[in-house]
Formats: sequence, structure tokens, C-alpha cells
Amino acid sequence: MIASQPPIRRGSPLAVRPRRLRLTKTIRRLVAEHKVAVDDLVEPLFVVSGRAVRDEIWSMPGVYRQSVDRIAEDAKAAANVGIPAVLLFGIPADKNEEATSLCDPKGPVQQAIAAIKAAAPDLLVIADLCACEYTSHGHCGLLNRDGKIDNDRSVELLARGALSYANCGVDIVAPSDMMDGRVGAIRRALDAAAFTHTGILSYAVKYASAFYGPFREAVDSAPQFGDRRTHQMDAPNAREAIKEALLDVAEGADMVMVKPALSYLDVLQRVKAAVQLPVAAYSVSGEYAMIKAAAARGWINEEQAADELLVSCKRAGADFIVTYFARAAAQRIANRR
Repeated sequence: MIASQPPIRRGSPLAVRPRRLRLTKTIRRLVAEHKVAVDDLVEPLFVVSGRAVRDEIWSMPGVYRQSVDRIAEDAKAAANVGIPAVLLFGIPADKNEEATSLCDPKGPVQQAIAAIKAAAPDLLVIADLCACEYTSHGHCGLLNRDGKIDNDRSVELLARGALSYANCGVDIVAPSDMMDGRVGAIRRALDAAAFTHTGILSYAVKYASAFYGPFREAVDSAPQFGDRRTHQMDAPNAREAIKEALLDVAEGADMVMVKPALSYLDVLQRVKAAVQLPVAAYSVSGEYAMIKAAAARGWINEEQAADELLVSCKRAGADFIVTYFARAAAQRIANRR
């Protein structure tokens, strides 16, 4: 308990003045408890089939769908500003109920992995691994006869997809489907094929969120019926997040992720305390779109809002952050130096 103090008189000495550590920009930099570095940033990239394609995503200004040739150039530009890793999402030319394009050795993600590794060898390439971008119905797994997701058959597909990415030189696969047991199946498949150095970044804690809307527009993956609440987590649940994260750790995940970020910082903090692995936060498309839309109307300062969002993830415990603001944030960090 703080003892009562006598009334403050102008010019009277105070033993404790917290404002002394906030009076200048330089001292605020010196005593900052948490800082976002370029090394903390992962940039998502969307790759499509074809050549010379660079189409801006309507709901995500400044983010593009790009063909393999363009995305290799873009990834190299990200590496040149110090970003250590990119996260690839593929939009195939053909979608069907069996998501066959996921394992196509000539698919856009597979080609992009090889092209990026050739253009920027030191850049880490992470490939998202999920059926939603490849199925005609938009769900994250294969369906059985009654129209429900067949968990185990979907896991087999993901393991084949991981091998397909590994054959092209991917550094890390990132299963985002939330099927039970998929991390263990992927690890066993990779190890059996001698890809023991290929890492797994598990979307261990992925909530069924309204903030994914722009992403689903970007990859045309909105479910054609129903929703994804049978496999993605419910927003009210936090203890369940720890269970999911620990299961994936036990199955062989090298890193775990919490998604979305902004509405789940409390969950991020709990997961960080529970696991002994690097923890990522994914600041998702809806978070990006909200800031961009409000800034375009002059309601907020985009740079300040984005920086505040990123440092909140670090403060909650994120070791690194997947964000569509990665490139702009990296450039601001460089300018501050």
C-alpha cells in the first residue's frame, strides 16, 4: 500500500516522478521494456499460377496475389530490408473436392518455394499447409459421404502435402487446418523420407474468427456451406488453447502459433508460459484491413496503430509475428536507426 502523501506544492521535491523516464524520445527508447525488431517479422505472400501476375487484393490494400516470377522478386525485396522469413499461401488454378492440387509438384507453392530459395537463399521459406485453399467446398479437410470432415483422411493428405513442399526445399511447413493428430503424422512422414531438418510451425491455437474475412477473399476459400467451428477453436475458450498447444508440442512441433493476435493476446500470454518452444502470433487479415480502412478515412494514424499492434504482440509474449505490415514496419525500424 502506498502511504498517503501531503499535498504537492509547486517546485516541491518528490522522491518518485515516473514522468522523468518519459520526458524525451531518447529516454523512452532507452527504457522501453519491449521492442519489435526486424528479426521478429514474417511476411505472408500469396502465390498464383501464371506469369507476370500482380493483382492487388481489394480488401487488403498493398497486398497482392502474385505469380511465381513476381513473388520471387518480392521475397528477395523483403529479404533485402532484413525480414528473415516469408509465409506462402497458394491459390491453385483448379480446385476439387479431393484438394489434389495441394500435392502437385508443379503447383504454385511448390514452384514458389524453389524460386524463392534460388533468389534469396538465406530467406526462410515457410509454407502454409491446409486444404481450404485447394478444395472446391472451401473446408480445411476432405469430406466423407455425409458431408462432414474426415479427420484422418485429411491428415493423410496433409502429410503428403508436407512431403511435396519438402521435396521443393521448404524450410518449415505450417499446418493451419486444426485436424487432430496432424503434427505427429507430418513429423513421421518427413522423418521417414529423410527430411529430418524440415521444421514444423503448428497453428496450434487457431480460433474460428470473424477476422479472417479478407484472407478468404484473397484465396477464394470461404466455405460453400456451414462453417469451420467443428475444428477451429471457440472464442470463449482459453484453457483449451493450452491443451492444443501442448498436444502439438508432444507430437513434434518446433514452434507453435496463436491466431488471430489482437483479440487473443491473453491466450498468447498463457501459451507462452505453458510451452518451452518459440511462440508466434499471427496478426491476421482483418486486423490489417481494419487499420488500413480507418487510416484511409483519416480516423487513425496507420503507422502508429500498426506499431502499437505489433508491440502488443511482443508484450504478450510472441517470439515472432506474422503480419501484413512486415515490410512497412521493417522500413520504419531501419529509418529509426
